[in-house]
Amino acid sequence: MEDEPVVPEPATRRSKRARAQVRTADFTRTDKIEDELEEEREESSDDLQENRRKAKRNKATEGASTSAAAARKADSSLIDVVKGEGKEIPDVVKRWVEHYDKNQKSATADLLSMLFEACGAKYCLQEEDIDMTDVDDVVVALVNMARRGEIEDYQSSKRGFKNFKDNLIYFWDNLVSECQSGPLFDQSLFDRCLDYIIALSCTPPRCYRQIASLMGLQLVTSFINVAKVLGAQRETTQRQLNAEKKKKIEGPRVESLTKRLSMTHEKITTMEEMMRKIFTGLFVHRYRDIDPDIRMSCIESLGVWVLSYPSLFLQDLYLKYLGWTLNDKSAGVRKTSVLALQTLYEVDDNVPSLNLFTERFYKRMLELADDIDISVSVCAIGLVKQLLRHQLVPDDQLSSLYDLLIDDPPDVRRAIGALVYDHLIAQKFNKSQSHSTGSNSDSSEVHIIRMLQILKEFSTDPILSLYVIDDVWDYMGGMKDWKCIIQMLLADNPSAELDDVDATNLIRLLFASTRKAVGERIVPATDNRNPHHTKAQKEIFENNKRDVTVSMMKTYPQLLRKFMPYKDKVSPLVEIIVHMNLELYSLKRQEQNFKAILKLMREAFFKHGEKDALRSCVKAIKFCATDSQGELQDFAQNQINELEEELIGKLKSAIKDVVNGGDEYLLLVNLKRLYEFQLSHRVPLESIYQDLVHVLKSFRTIDDEVIAFLLLNMFFHVSWCLQSVLSSETVSEALLSSLVEKRDALLEQLEYFLDKPLKLHGDIRCKNQLAYRVCGILADTWCLFKRIRFASTNLEMLGYSPDESIVKKYWKMCEQLLNVSDDAEEDEGNREYVEETNADAVMFALAKLVATDSVPKEHLAPEIISHLEKYGTSVSETVKHLVTSLKKKGDISSILVETLKMAYQRYLVALPGNDKSLSSKLFQECKSLAARLSGSYVGVARTKYKAEIMNIVKEGISYAFSHAPKQLSFLDGVVLHFVSKLPAPDILDIMRGVERRTENVKTDQDPSGWRPYYAFLDTLREKYLKNEAVKVADGKEGTSVRRRGRPRKKQDLQGKRLFDEQSSSEEDDSISGSDQDATVEEKQEDDEENVPLIHSLKASSKLRSLKVSKEDKRDQTRTVDAGRRPTEELTPKTSGASS
Repeated sequence: MEDEPVVPEPATRRSKRARAQVRTADFTRTDKIEDELEEEREESSDDLQENRRKAKRNKATEGASTSAAAARKADSSLIDVVKGEGKEIPDVVKRWVEHYDKNQKSATADLLSMLFEACGAKYCLQEEDIDMTDVDDVVVALVNMARRGEIEDYQSSKRGFKNFKDNLIYFWDNLVSECQSGPLFDQSLFDRCLDYIIALSCTPPRCYRQIASLMGLQLVTSFINVAKVLGAQRETTQRQLNAEKKKKIEGPRVESLTKRLSMTHEKITTMEEMMRKIFTGLFVHRYRDIDPDIRMSCIESLGVWVLSYPSLFLQDLYLKYLGWTLNDKSAGVRKTSVLALQTLYEVDDNVPSLNLFTERFYKRMLELADDIDISVSVCAIGLVKQLLRHQLVPDDQLSSLYDLLIDDPPDVRRAIGALVYDHLIAQKFNKSQSHSTGSNSDSSEVHIIRMLQILKEFSTDPILSLYVIDDVWDYMGGMKDWKCIIQMLLADNPSAELDDVDATNLIRLLFASTRKAVGERIVPATDNRNPHHTKAQKEIFENNKRDVTVSMMKTYPQLLRKFMPYKDKVSPLVEIIVHMNLELYSLKRQEQNFKAILKLMREAFFKHGEKDALRSCVKAIKFCATDSQGELQDFAQNQINELEEELIGKLKSAIKDVVNGGDEYLLLVNLKRLYEFQLSHRVPLESIYQDLVHVLKSFRTIDDEVIAFLLLNMFFHVSWCLQSVLSSETVSEALLSSLVEKRDALLEQLEYFLDKPLKLHGDIRCKNQLAYRVCGILADTWCLFKRIRFASTNLEMLGYSPDESIVKKYWKMCEQLLNVSDDAEEDEGNREYVEETNADAVMFALAKLVATDSVPKEHLAPEIISHLEKYGTSVSETVKHLVTSLKKKGDISSILVETLKMAYQRYLVALPGNDKSLSSKLFQECKSLAARLSGSYVGVARTKYKAEIMNIVKEGISYAFSHAPKQLSFLDGVVLHFVSKLPAPDILDIMRGVERRTENVKTDQDPSGWRPYYAFLDTLREKYLKNEAVKVADGKEGTSVRRRGRPRKKQDLQGKRLFDEQSSSEEDDSISGSDQDATVEEKQEDDEENVPLIHSLKASSKLRSLKVSKEDKRDQTRTVDAGRRPTEELTPKTSGASS
């Protein structure tokens, strides 16, 4: 071929292009052109030959690399394949089976070596030792390797371990599949493998048990797959044999089928025997292993076995393990068992075989619905749904489940909501229930009636009703059928099943469902964060808002007219308009209905005097005035103006009636209306403000609730006037004077009630309500007009600061309210405005005054903080936030010192009395207060606030010695908590300073009185020594010494127990626990005996002279109290050196 060069097509084309170009350049030189063409032909021929040679070399290289890869694949061990990516496992298994057919012992040795190495031990069996080797000897050798640490831990990388497990499972599954035509039934290979796997699964090393259990459980699963195939073959053969026998012709065909049927049955029997062998030898021990992962694997596998091979495993002999593990201490195991049972009950054919099991364990399944782990609880509720679907649980056993509708975790509530909908509302599980036919409205009405029956159980508490609605809303389409709900409410002849309570619940349902449909939360969220909605969700909410508006546009006025007289129905009904699209009233030409709605809302406002109804009416009217457009907005604004005029007119009339000796009820109701209106809207009260002041001054005996609302409305009027002044560019002198006059009139009335002795009323309805209101209004007024706010401004005349005497009176009233018992406040839980008149509101007012510097905090702040131990949880949280806020502003050491003094002074006052329990309690409260306050100085705060801590310590020591020895217990009870937050050098300085205070004092004259002083010093010395020891231990010298000292304990002292014949996972648990405990003890002993002994000697030497002088002084001035700990006990390791 080399003698016959062939010019390829690309070369020919290239020559033509070259020739055309040459002709363009010089068409007269034809000889030159021919020479160039000849050269190109030769070059093309050379290129072609070179390409052919390269192709040959590439083919040779590829062949060589393929051969090398095949050789490497053949040479790679089984464990290498399992540790790899897993793609080569099927091919490797096929080659191993071929190798087994040729040399069983060699292949078996390779497989067992892989089994051992998969467990982490590199232990090789020789083919000549296969028959002679005893399983127990090999397992003991493997355990010895684990004891010596000569095994590989595959769990160091979780991701790598997962891949390894997946590959190992894949390997054994392929092996069983490839061996089903021969080695699987030779009663040699797999019997030997099972012996080793079962033996390794019962060894103490956890890595052996994990891998052996994994392989054993997978083998059962693979055996089941083979048995199912054989079972199908057996059924086919049986049908064929029955067909042949019907022909009544005996022959080779019948004989062949009979033989095949017998062989297939024997193979299935062999498979089932191996399954039982693994179950009894491995599962029954490992399902209660100390490792929860092993237990989970066992239960998960058992669930798969029962589901895939029910002919063997669907019986109580195996099912009981699923029931027992429902009580496992690990949430993961309980969840796995629940999920396994859930899959079993999903198959209808399994239910008859599960009857006895269900009867035994269904109560535990119901209990798991309220499991401490949320995921287990949710899964258990799904399992209960399956039980209800098969009607295996009596309805009277479900009452505890329905209580979870108002549980805290949202996931549990949602799961119970789904169960309630399926079982009680849709009644999917009741086969005898005749399903309603007809339109969707009929179906929705049936569902709504059933929902109302559930809500009737919670009718006394609207909040609980909201929880139930929130739980079921996602599953119940009837709640979104607005037209159906409205028709039920407007029906002239309502169903006999609906009573007044049902109508109330139906209106609540309509309101709550509307809020849910537009994306609002109807129950508090656990994270307290604003929900984030996607663009698609927002579009859905807008569509829902449009649907609600269209559905209620014409019927809304009818609903308001029908239910306006009922105070419990009007509030949610009126507020629905807030979640409607008002623009549609103009687009749909429904202006008259909109105007009718506003008039009805205004009428409802004057028809009711309760907080909820008034607040909803004001909110709805304000919404209409701001979100409507054009003519409708003007109409809404006119309605607000008319409402103001009518309200002021009614107030004037009510005040006139009271002045003339009439009833106070109309005044109270209209004051409530005015208060609710002023919360969001300014009402011009200039014409009646002085009338309100006159009523307060002239009628001191009127009801406390009336006085409270008079003060509230005066305060809000003053606040709106101040807001108007601050928002105006120019303010007249007359306007400022008028505002100051109104403010002073308000403060005068408030201070009058501070001077008036507080009488705690016995009437629960009005108990302390006026006092709570006075505290709140005074705090708000002082904050609004605090002097520093208006200092150096044109509005300086508005500034106000209360006298110290007024602040003290204010604190006395607050202190009395804070001392009201929690039980008394709980009794008032149903009172209106309870959230504004309780201990939390009082403490919030106090904290606001201090945090905003509205009053001098030097007296009020210590008073507040000193009572921290007496407050309830919520009040204490407010105080904690106050302390944090003050700490951010600057040094609060003086406040804390004064706080501790006040708490200690209460103890000193009670000390001389006969009530020892009271004085002991007060001293313990003082110590607890010091501990809590010092607890804020932790971590980095110790360094950041070191100067502050030092000031507290110094001031505390001075206070303790100001009346020694009477107040010396302040050292040990209070100061000590703060000293411990200081570094060792500062502790030493404090200790020396304290000792200098007693240089010329004869302490032996009152030993018991000075005992706290010496206890304080002893404790300081002990803390100093510990700090010094730690400091030296962290240095370089400490690092070098740590390696010296006595030899470390061996890690395998408990090893003998590893080889007991009856060893189990429980023993391994105790062994593992004792090993860990021994390690911890060893580390502690090493730290105490090797290093700290030396460092303690060095640290204590620094104080030796100080201690000696202290001992001399003690001998000269006093006798050592027998009840006090000797100095030597503080440093037992240096006592020898000291002596």
